[in-house]
Amino acid sequence: MNNISLGFFLTTFAGLSTMLGTILIFISKKKNSILIKALAFASGVMLCVSLTDLIPESLFLLQQHFYFFPSIIISGIALSIGVLLSIFLDKKLPNLENNQLYKVGIISMLAIIMHNIPEGIATFLTTTENTQLGLSLAIAITLHNIPEGISISIPIYYATKNKKKALFYTFLSGISEPFGALLAYLFLGNLANDLFMGFLYAMIAGIMIQISIYELIPTSLAYKKKKQTFLFIIIGLLFMYISHILF
Repeated sequence: MNNISLGFFLTTFAGLSTMLGTILIFISKKKNSILIKALAFASGVMLCVSLTDLIPESLFLLQQHFYFFPSIIISGIALSIGVLLSIFLDKKLPNLENNQLYKVGIISMLAIIMHNIPEGIATFLTTTENTQLGLSLAIAITLHNIPEGISISIPIYYATKNKKKALFYTFLSGISEPFGALLAYLFLGNLANDLFMGFLYAMIAGIMIQISIYELIPTSLAYKKKKQTFLFIIIGLLFMYISHILF
């Protein structure tokens, strides 16, 4: 298997690991309990990915072109654009199936697709240059894609009572990872430079932070189990932080 084939294999494997997050819709019958825990856990994961992965990586990439303070300003602008874009999407989906949970799932799916495409690009390009580094990156992505699948499938399933719909939307987010690899292979080998990726990572961080703070956490808190909500936010944060240390 050459590096290009391996690159496509690893991005596909990492992307479809999102589907593992759908297991909970088949094994859990306690709606309120699983929603509280799953939404809070997913918010912790998204916050950790944003604060310890996307934003630092954005600053690192931007500093390949600018000094430190201009890099902070550019990253801050991109992050603000991400927040505003997420708010815009939120306003444009006010009555989707007349269900707040469904809206949370759809917005999470859109954000994760935007996150997965550059991840797929990065994993593919890394693997074609350095197989060992590409493998480590794919393992790390696999670990945090599982709770991302939870953040999509759980709200959509409990909003619609439709397992097929929850599986389909989760699959869409997962398949966007190898789609990113395909874009890299066909078009973006030279275009996906440090400046482009640095801006994009900060923008995605803004989207994820907005979703976590204004959608996932408030929806979890609505079930009036604050201790469970904050406990699983912390568990989500620790899960991602430990996965970053290990991989």
